Amino acid sequence: MSDIVCRWLNQEVKLSRTVSPKALEKDFSNGFLLGELLHKHELQDDFPLFSEGRVSNAKLNNFSRLEPTFQLLGVQFDQNVAQNIMTEKHGSVTKLLYQLYIALQKKKKSGLTGVAMQTMRPLAPAKLQNMKSEIYRERLKNLVPRQTDLNLKRVSEKFQAKFKQMEEKINRVHFENVQKIQKLKEEQRVQDLEKQRLGRRRQHEMMARIQAAILQIPKVLPNRTLKAIERHKMLVKRKEAEDVLNEIKAFELLIKREIEAKDSASKVPTAGQTTADLLSTYSDEEYMKKIQKRLEEDTLAREQREKRRRKLLMDQLIAHEAQEEAYREEQLINRLMRQSQQERRIAVQLMHVRHEKEVLWQNRVFREKQYEERRLKDFQDALDREAALARQAKLEHEEQAQKEVEIHERITAERAQARYKKHYLMCAEILDHIIDFSTKVADYRNLTHNLIPVKIMRDWKELFFSGKPIYEQASIEPLPTRFTSEQLIELSKRSLLDDNDYEEYKTFTGEWTLPEEMAEASLPPNNNILGHVLRTINEKVHPPPPAPFVPQIPSFSTKGCMLGKTCSGKTSCLKILEEAFHIEILSIDTLVQEAIQAFLINETVTEDLVDVQEKGESEKESPEPKEMASVTTIHAKKDSRVEGEELEKAQSVQDVKASSMARLSNRAQLGAKCEKLLKKGRSIPDVLLIQIMVDAINKVPVEKGWILDGFPMTVTQAKLLEEALTGFNPDQHEHEGKNYKKSTLVYDPTAPKKPPPPPPALDFAMLLDITDTMVLNRVMGQEKSTPETTFGMGSRSPESFSEDKEKTELLRDQIQHRILGFLDNWPELETWFSEKQDILIKVNAEVDKRTLSTKVQEYFIAELRKKEAKAKKKLEEQEAERKKKEEAPPPEPPPPPPPEPEKEKEHSPKEAKGKGGKGKTSEAGKTQSPPKEGKGKKGETSPKGKEDGRTQSPPKEGKEKKGETSPKDKGKGSDKKSSGKKSPVEESPPPPPPGPPPIKPGSEEWVYVDEPLAPEIPQYLVPYWETIENSYINTIKAILRQIRDERHSVLYYLHDIRLNYQEYLQRPDHKQEFVSQWQTDFNNLPDDLWDDEETKAELHQRVNDLRDRLWDICDTRKEEAEQERVDIVDESWLQDHLGMLMNHFFSLMQVEINRFQDTKRLLQDYYRGIEGKIPMEISKRGGTRVPLVNLDDDDVPQIYSKVTQLEEEEEEGEIILHQKIPVVPRRVPSPDGIINKPKSKVSLKRGRTDHCIEALELKYEGDEKTVVNVWQGANSAINHMVNAEIHLKNLEDEKENMPDEDKEKSPQQGGKGGRHAKKPEKKKKAASPEVSPVVLTPEELEELEKKKELKIKIKDEHLAALQCEAQATQFRLELIKAKALAHMEELLKRAVDVYKLMDKWLGARYLAEMASVEKLTEVAHYHIETSTRIQHELILNGEDFYINGDVKVFPDPAPPIRPPPVEKEMNTYLTIKQLNTLRKEFMEMAPKGYLGNKHFTDILYDLVTLNLGTNHLPEAWLHLILPELQELTSLLTVNSEFVDWRKFLLVVSQPWPLPSEEELLETLERFKAIDEAGKGTVTLQQYEQVGLWFTGDVYIKIPEDPYEPLPFNRAEHLIEFFFDLFADFQKDPPELDYFQMLLYFACHPNAVEGVYRALSLAIGTHVFRKVETLAVAENQVMTPSYTDTVTIEELPEVEELKEEKERIIVPEFLNKETISIPTLLKVFQGIKDAQDNHRFFENEKIENTFSEVFKTVYKVIGSNNLEPVELATLLKHPFIQNLLLTYKEYKLPNIKGILQRVDQLQVLSEGEQKMIEEKK
Repeated sequence: MSDIVCRWLNQEVKLSRTVSPKALEKDFSNGFLLGELLHKHELQDDFPLFSEGRVSNAKLNNFSRLEPTFQLLGVQFDQNVAQNIMTEKHGSVTKLLYQLYIALQKKKKSGLTGVAMQTMRPLAPAKLQNMKSEIYRERLKNLVPRQTDLNLKRVSEKFQAKFKQMEEKINRVHFENVQKIQKLKEEQRVQDLEKQRLGRRRQHEMMARIQAAILQIPKVLPNRTLKAIERHKMLVKRKEAEDVLNEIKAFELLIKREIEAKDSASKVPTAGQTTADLLSTYSDEEYMKKIQKRLEEDTLAREQREKRRRKLLMDQLIAHEAQEEAYREEQLINRLMRQSQQERRIAVQLMHVRHEKEVLWQNRVFREKQYEERRLKDFQDALDREAALARQAKLEHEEQAQKEVEIHERITAERAQARYKKHYLMCAEILDHIIDFSTKVADYRNLTHNLIPVKIMRDWKELFFSGKPIYEQASIEPLPTRFTSEQLIELSKRSLLDDNDYEEYKTFTGEWTLPEEMAEASLPPNNNILGHVLRTINEKVHPPPPAPFVPQIPSFSTKGCMLGKTCSGKTSCLKILEEAFHIEILSIDTLVQEAIQAFLINETVTEDLVDVQEKGESEKESPEPKEMASVTTIHAKKDSRVEGEELEKAQSVQDVKASSMARLSNRAQLGAKCEKLLKKGRSIPDVLLIQIMVDAINKVPVEKGWILDGFPMTVTQAKLLEEALTGFNPDQHEHEGKNYKKSTLVYDPTAPKKPPPPPPALDFAMLLDITDTMVLNRVMGQEKSTPETTFGMGSRSPESFSEDKEKTELLRDQIQHRILGFLDNWPELETWFSEKQDILIKVNAEVDKRTLSTKVQEYFIAELRKKEAKAKKKLEEQEAERKKKEEAPPPEPPPPPPPEPEKEKEHSPKEAKGKGGKGKTSEAGKTQSPPKEGKGKKGETSPKGKEDGRTQSPPKEGKEKKGETSPKDKGKGSDKKSSGKKSPVEESPPPPPPGPPPIKPGSEEWVYVDEPLAPEIPQYLVPYWETIENSYINTIKAILRQIRDERHSVLYYLHDIRLNYQEYLQRPDHKQEFVSQWQTDFNNLPDDLWDDEETKAELHQRVNDLRDRLWDICDTRKEEAEQERVDIVDESWLQDHLGMLMNHFFSLMQVEINRFQDTKRLLQDYYRGIEGKIPMEISKRGGTRVPLVNLDDDDVPQIYSKVTQLEEEEEEGEIILHQKIPVVPRRVPSPDGIINKPKSKVSLKRGRTDHCIEALELKYEGDEKTVVNVWQGANSAINHMVNAEIHLKNLEDEKENMPDEDKEKSPQQGGKGGRHAKKPEKKKKAASPEVSPVVLTPEELEELEKKKELKIKIKDEHLAALQCEAQATQFRLELIKAKALAHMEELLKRAVDVYKLMDKWLGARYLAEMASVEKLTEVAHYHIETSTRIQHELILNGEDFYINGDVKVFPDPAPPIRPPPVEKEMNTYLTIKQLNTLRKEFMEMAPKGYLGNKHFTDILYDLVTLNLGTNHLPEAWLHLILPELQELTSLLTVNSEFVDWRKFLLVVSQPWPLPSEEELLETLERFKAIDEAGKGTVTLQQYEQVGLWFTGDVYIKIPEDPYEPLPFNRAEHLIEFFFDLFADFQKDPPELDYFQMLLYFACHPNAVEGVYRALSLAIGTHVFRKVETLAVAENQVMTPSYTDTVTIEELPEVEELKEEKERIIVPEFLNKETISIPTLLKVFQGIKDAQDNHRFFENEKIENTFSEVFKTVYKVIGSNNLEPVELATLLKHPFIQNLLLTYKEYKLPNIKGILQRVDQLQVLSEGEQKMIEEKK
């Protein structure tokens, strides 16, 4: 069946994936192919949402979407089926696909689409099905495991498998070790045996030698015996010689005979041959040639035979001679052995002596061997002990190493986890910021209609890139006393945005970019003069640090450090470098030990007393603490006290004038501090370590290089070392720079540049890079070879070895901490050496010692060459500079001042005056900006300090002495410079001669005034300027923040009014009430009036009235909405926010004016201080104030045109000024302005006129004029202040040029200058008498001219700085005005756009409502004309009109009741009702199921003949006669005289699907599974739950006619009938013996096949036969559908089936399952005398005839106790084999032939009757 399904899916459906029967369950396990199958049949619209994955979520998604479609098709599908498919249960997919195939075929036949099928479903079942679907989804979610659980299970299984493998591996290794131990033992045993065998052999050899050494002198034989022996030997030899000769003769005779026989045979021919030869003698010459050839061959053979014979004779002769020679030698030996008896005795004695010596020697050797073996044994035992101890130590070492590795791996994993967590949190934070940024953008797109302002987007980007959250975390308004973390974040955000806004404002970028009208204007230049002034006063208050000392001669020595982890090879490589290059190696550990040792041995140094005194004086002269330029100059307080005490002692000695003193050395002092700290258990601080290291570096010769071993270890140590060696600390550099604070508002281009940082103290920093694993391996391997052993340690003492061992153990204990410390500190060190100093060199140290030392030497040589090249280059540069200086000509002395410059100086006052008069004098200022009142006290005290500084010369400080002479020198210098540059200073009436143009103050060529200044003035001006800067910056930031917040509030307000107006437009109305009332009245119209024309006319009129009423409602709502829009437009919100925006920009103007006023005051004080004048007293009048817009229209001031307003009150002779902020009213537009005004940019874009918006534009124009007026007032105020300052300077110049008497008479203004003091001066000047002129010397005249020139230069510089500042201020004021107008226009445009959008919504809403009313009218008119009621409710909701199909005004008529389904008779098939009737009758007659043949025939005959109205049988059965009934009975009777009426009903109940053997076994398993008690019976409920091999779920087409009954479901009723047929109703509830029922269904047209099927049911599995057959299409042939008309009778016979089957020969009887006799009796039922048609049958016991036979068979097989036997053994018995072939109870009879015959006869009889009738 799987093949058929796969063929259907691959060929007909053509799925995207080819399906094979083997992988069918796997392919469909995720549900994707099922969805594709339904999608191809247009049933699964959501197929794109299916997933091809095999994870749990994909399966859950797919099967959740499949369930509604399966329920729509009527296919049985629940969570169990889904789980079976997902778990790839065998057969689950095939069964579902079979059902799906049937359902799809029925759908195809019906021609319905999925939508049509969904629509045809009733509403209530659909809702119920939806509920079931929800329940299904929930249950499926609970059944399907999560993917994480599956992954976890997979991982756990993987680790379990790995654990098993490791366990097996461990067991295998253990087994191998055991085998090795056994093998070693066996080898040892074999060696012991071999040793024993060798010992025994040596012993035997020794005994044999001893025995051989004992001589046994034989007795001398008599001569007769010897002669006899010799004679006997001679006889034997003779005999042998004779035998040889006889054999030779016999051999020669034999050879002769053979030759003769051959010759005779060849010479004696036959008679015929002889005649032929004779005849051909004379005719054939070939015969002669043959004879000659044969003779030659015979001659050659004879020669060969002769040679062989001779050779044999020669061999015999040689053997005989050898025997003779041996005999002669023997005779000679015998003669030599004949000695005298004395000689023999002497020989015996000698042999005995030799033997004794040999024995003694052997004994000695044996004893020595024993000693040697004992020594070897003792030595071997000692070696074994040492080896055992070494192995134990090795194991302990390996275990310790493994522990260290595990600890390191754990620490590494923790660090990696921490690093991962850090990165994860970082990424999560970034992702949160991205999401916040996206959501914020989406929110503002909604607020601004996708038009987000650029400034807001820029602020968000800045927050995002800075890592700040975009959304507000907490509120900071008002500022709390204690801030939370969220509030601190908000403060940082606000500070960041404020800084960005200020930067844009300052640099004219971003939002403050110059507008189009100012694009051509150049940016205001920097006020160089002001920058120079600020730098000058800052340098006087905070003098810059001195430049670091740079040596003139560069050093050629190399300085560096070598870093790396422990055991990376630093010390080894440095020792090699020390030997090769003679450099100094400095190790901090060694240096600390040496310092402590120096303290312990009281290491001292001697110094001269004079040096000590000079050092003390220098310390007194410079008591201020200086930063450490070299650590050797830093001493503790304790050390200084010790030095002072020693100094006093030395001074007390009067006899010695120049003596020396002794004190502890610097190294000893440092060692004392180290020892003190170490004794307390503290670590040595970095500063102390640096002091020790620098002290050691200072002791190294200058020409010798040095390298630090493993130092510095932290970045702090590296910075301290850099500071100690170079005096430069990058961390303190910024802190020192605060002493000279560079202004953020202006800068000085002539300021000296900062000196570049000195080069690094170290030339290189070399890192020996090595992994942690290698470090651990090296540390653990130091027991075998420590680092010292690499250089040889033959001359070392045992104490050093013990120290090394202790160091190694200590290193092993600290290795983890050292590795972690290096890993923690190295990133910062790497950044310091690589990025900041660029001296890092990395070397791979994971190589052998020789390669590493070679690499290090190469790098070191490269650094040496680099250092030499730099030094040579520097020397060359210095030499080149020296040569240039030598070659340059000497500077000429300055010539005396010629008279021409004096004349030029005389012309300068006019130029200066003209220059000063060319200012903006046309713009008369109104007020003057005096300094602030708070600084007055300092200004009052400054003149005294100035006079003291000029009259008195303090003797203490050298700086003040230099200050006395500085004015003259500087005056001269300035005079020379000015004269050289031709700067006009002196007054002269004639015009200047033509020359270069005058130098502009503040330019690059300008020489600034550098006169001495009283120290109080810079100390006052520096904080004053800092206050100006801070106030300016903070106020600008605050105002820009208000503007930024105002922009957000505007956007939110406009969005809110849009939403509120939309909600207002969608407010409910009462139109639906009128429509519902009209529809009710319309539907209640009587039926007889529907066709009346007058009624229709009346109805049309009512519809028109309804339309007019609805339109009136629409008009009213439109008027209300227009009034709501007008109210929104007329709100004061826009005007208020425009006023607030104007006030913000006016505040910016005020800040700029304040900055200008404060800068003017600073310049005034500075230059008055340079001139030596007293600073002006701070005026009590307020400064210039910019007016603000009055947001309260009720309180408008009368005078608002003035820029400032002051009120004067006189109290006790003093003028007190109260300053108020001026207020400007809002300009109200006149009505005439609306008509005559030109249209603005906003109004030009609009089509029609909107008076509300026109009024807004008029108000905007008034505000625009206000802004322009305020800006003009601010500009005029700036010009007025500049002109007033110029006028004041001119007055002072005129006053100073007055005679001295007028000056004396004029009262001094001690801080009070003003209008009241000018008039008396003029009077006194006019009344002053003439005084004789004072005669001045030329020096005094020259000094006076220089002073005048300096004053003019100061004036020019002061006025140029003021004008430059005024120009910049006016530029910024104009930019503020332009930006204010742009912001106001943008705000107005946004508001107008919103108001227009509201108007557009209103119009669209009104038109839509009118159109919906018109649609309603059309529908009503249509129903009036068609005379039909409106059943569905009419809905008029706002602007929408529709007909609600879910709501009906009046109910539908009730549908008719469909009649129950009725089964129709078909041919010869019995209906279910007929079957139940027969079952009941048979049950009453024979409850046990057996009837006699005759009785059964009589019953059938009675039913056939007496079937009048009972309808027990089909019509075709009524034509059966008695013989045919008897034939039918004979088919049912097989081996007995009884008929099983259950089998009869089973046969006649066809058609039903004939089950296969697999289906029977599967059904049996299901019954056994539900029969938990094992009773063998099931109830009806259990039976329905299990089901059979076919189901009753059949697609039934519902007829369209409601009066037509539904089709009859025969399959469902057949299943119920089978339970009634085989169940035992005597029990309550009835129970079914399912095994007995399945035995009935095991029947087959082939009786043998049926028996085997029954046996398979008995054992629960397939029974193998000798020859297995496989049906080609068994499922198709043997399992017809119950809906078809195929019955068992239509199946082919067994013989026909055999031809279509393949025979497979398998081994006979493979079944090992056992079967018992009771089970076998259930299969083979031999019933004897079992009639049950009498009243006592129920109590009788049916006897089986096979019972005794089976017992006999079991005993024959070997089961004496009748226990179960194997089926394979049972089937080998002959009786069983015969029974299988002859038992016919399982043959399914074919009764169709009888019924077909009857039908044919009936047809023939009907035809004959028709013919007869036709004939008649």
